[in-house]
Amino acid sequence: MCGITGWVSFDRDLTAASTTLDAMTETMSCRGPDDRGTWIGGSAGLGHRRLAIIDLPGGRQPMTVETPTGTVALVYSGETYNFTELRRELAGRGHRFTTESDTEVVLRGYLEWGESLAERLNGMYAFAVWDARHDKLVMIRDRMGIKPFYYYETADGVLFGSEPKAILANPLARPRVGVDGLRELFSVVKTPGHAVWEGMREVEPGTVVTVDRSGLRRHVYWSLETRPHTDDRDATIAKVRELLEDIVRRQLVSDVPRCTLLSGGLDSSAMTALAARQLAEAGETVRSFAVDFVGQADNFVADELRGTPDTPYVHDVAKAAGTEHRDIVLDAHALADPDVRAKMIRARDIPMGFGDMDASLYLLFRAIREHSTVALSGESADEVFGGYLQFFDEQARTADTFPWLVRFADHFGDDSDVLRPDLTDALDLTGYVKDSYATAVDGIRRLDGESDFEYRMRKICHLHLTRFVRVLLDRKDRASMAVGLEVRVPFCDHRLVEYVYNTPWALKSFDGREKSLLREATADLLPRSVYERVKSPYPSTQDPRYARALQGHVKDLLARPSHPVFELVDRERAAHGPPSGRHRRSPRPRGAAWSAPWTSRSGWTSTSRTSRCPDAGARPAPRPRRSLLGLARGRESVEEPPQRRLPVRPDAPLDRRHAGPAPGFGDMTQVGVLIGVDGHRAAYELRHRHPEPVRVEQDRGVLLGREHDLHRLGTVHGRMMPPGRMRRGVVGIFAHERVKTAEGGDVNAK
Repeated sequence: MCGITGWVSFDRDLTAASTTLDAMTETMSCRGPDDRGTWIGGSAGLGHRRLAIIDLPGGRQPMTVETPTGTVALVYSGETYNFTELRRELAGRGHRFTTESDTEVVLRGYLEWGESLAERLNGMYAFAVWDARHDKLVMIRDRMGIKPFYYYETADGVLFGSEPKAILANPLARPRVGVDGLRELFSVVKTPGHAVWEGMREVEPGTVVTVDRSGLRRHVYWSLETRPHTDDRDATIAKVRELLEDIVRRQLVSDVPRCTLLSGGLDSSAMTALAARQLAEAGETVRSFAVDFVGQADNFVADELRGTPDTPYVHDVAKAAGTEHRDIVLDAHALADPDVRAKMIRARDIPMGFGDMDASLYLLFRAIREHSTVALSGESADEVFGGYLQFFDEQARTADTFPWLVRFADHFGDDSDVLRPDLTDALDLTGYVKDSYATAVDGIRRLDGESDFEYRMRKICHLHLTRFVRVLLDRKDRASMAVGLEVRVPFCDHRLVEYVYNTPWALKSFDGREKSLLREATADLLPRSVYERVKSPYPSTQDPRYARALQGHVKDLLARPSHPVFELVDRERAAHGPPSGRHRRSPRPRGAAWSAPWTSRSGWTSTSRTSRCPDAGARPAPRPRRSLLGLARGRESVEEPPQRRLPVRPDAPLDRRHAGPAPGFGDMTQVGVLIGVDGHRAAYELRHRHPEPVRVEQDRGVLLGREHDLHRLGTVHGRMMPPGRMRRGVVGIFAHERVKTAEGGDVNAK
C-alpha cells in the first residue's frame, strides 16, 4: 500500500520541475512512510511513497523497464492477490524477474498484455504507467474502488494522485469548490467520478483512463452485471464458504505483521475465525484488535441502531478463535481532541465525515500500527450480503430515492436551516439527489421472469455496491493510510461480489434475517452469541463528556463571526435557530445533512429500530427533538445519566427455566431492560459475569432496569429489537461529531 502521484505535460520537459514533483510526492508521506522515489522522463514525471508489505528490499518505485523503443515506468498502490499465478504465467512467456514483489508482476503484465492486464488482476490497486513507446499515460483502478485515484486535466496533459492533496500541491490545480462540488459534499449519493474539487475527477472503479496527445479516453473493464443464479440454497452456502476460504488465504499473504479488526459482529467475526484457522495450520496465531470506550461496556445504553455493546461478543470470538487480542480503549478527551479532528480532515481532503466515529477509527488504526502493518477488515459485508436496516424497511424499499436516505433524518436529524438561504436555494439538493438516483438505477438490467419484488431488491443491492460502499471504503482508506496501516477488505473480492449480487433476495434472507448466507456459511466458526446477534453498526461513544467538549467547540466557533464557515452558514440561525414561523426555503432529502460539514443535525430519535422483516409493526410516535446547537446556546444541558434501581413488577411473572441465578440488578453487567410488547412473548439474552449467557423470558409489562437509563424493547418474530429512546445530535466544525445524551425515566414502570 502506497501513495502515487504524477504529472504529464506534452508541451514541456519536466526535468526542471522536480521541485514541484517532490512537493506533490511529499503530501503522501503518511501513506508511504518507508521509502520515497521520483522519476522524470521528458514530458512525464512520477512520484511514489512506499509502505513496504511484500519484498521489503526489492519493491522500490517508480519501477522502470527499458525497451528498444522507450521506457515503461510504473507507480503502483495496493496489492495484487493473484500475483503468484500471474508471475508463473509471465515466466512461462519468457519474462525474467529481478524482485519478489507484486509491483514487478504488474509492470511485466502490462508489457505482455497492455491495458487488458486490468481484467486479469485480483486485488485492490490504483496504478499509473507512463509508456514512452507510445507517449501515453495509462491509469487503472480496481473494480470496487478500494484504492482512491484522482486526476486533473491541464491545458497540455494531466496531473494525478492517490489523494487530491497531491494534485493540489501543483500550482496548475486550483483549490476551488463550486456549487456542484457542494452539492456532492452535502448529499450522500457518491456520484461516480465526482471528486468535489473543481476540475478534478476520480478514476472510476473498474476503469482504465488513457491520456495521450490526442486527449483523454475512458474504458470500463468491469461493471456489476446481472446474471442468472442457478444454485440452490445448500450449493450457494457452500460456494460462499469456498470463496471466503480462498479470499482470506490470499489476503493473509504479507512479509510484515498482520492482524484482524474485530467488532464482535458477524462480518469481522467470520473473517477473524477463518484467518485464525488458516494461520493455525502454519503454527501462527492471528492478532485481533477492537475499539472500545472508557466505561461503555459497563454503562451501555441501547438505542435504535445499537442494541448491544461490542465488547462481550469480541471477547467471545477472541476466546473461541484463539486470537492474540487487544482492546483499544478510548476516552472522551481523545475523541474530542481538535488535533485528531484536524488530522482526519486533512486525511480526507474535504470537511466531511462521521464525527466521533472518524476520530475513533483514526485512533484505533494509530494504535494498531504500533503492532501490525496489515489489517483485515469486515468492511462491505453489509453491502454484499444485505445487512442494513433499509434492506428490510418497506418504505426504503419502495422509495424512489437512495434507500439509505429514507430514514437518515430519523436517526441523525437535519438542521439544514442553518445554511444561508441563498446557498440553500442554489444547491437544490432535492433535485440533485433525484437526478442522481435516476442516473444510478438506469441500466440495472432485469432478469427475464424476475418478479417486481426481486428486481426492486436487485436495484437496492446494486445501489449499495456501486454508491454507498464507496463512501465507507474511502473513509477506511484515508483513516488507515493516514497512519501508514494497510487495511484489506476480503468481502470486496469481485468474485464474491458478483456471485452474491446475483443471488435472489429470497436466498440472501432465507431465514428472515440479515446476511443469512454469510451466517450459515460460517456457522461452524462462530460462537453461538455472535451467530444469534442482531447487526450493530460501528460503535459510537456514549460519554456525556464528549458532548460537553463539543459544546465548547461550538461556542468558540459561534463567537468568531468572521470565520470563513459563515460564508456558507447563517450565523444567526446557527446560534439562535430560524426566525419564528420560518421554514426551510428549499426542501432537502432526508439525510442529506450527513455530509454537510459546517452544519449541525439536531435532535434525539424516538423511532423504533425497524425490523428486518417486511411485516414489522408500526413505529411509535416521535418524541421531542433536541439539538446540539441548542446545548451550545445554553438552552439545553447534557447530564450524566441518573442512576436508578427499579424493582421487578409483581404482576409480571418471570420464566427462569433458562436463567440460573435470578436476574437482579446485582448480577447484571451489560444489558438489563426487558419488556413484552402487545402481549407478545419476548426473550433477550442478558450478559452476566457468568461464562454462559442468561436468557430470561416474560409475557407482559415487565421492566427490568439498568442502573442508568431505561429503554423499551419490542419483539419482532420472537427476537427482541431495541427501538431506542433518543435521536442522535450531530454537529460539524469542519467535521461531523456524533453525540448522545441520556433521557432518564422509565417506560412502563412507575
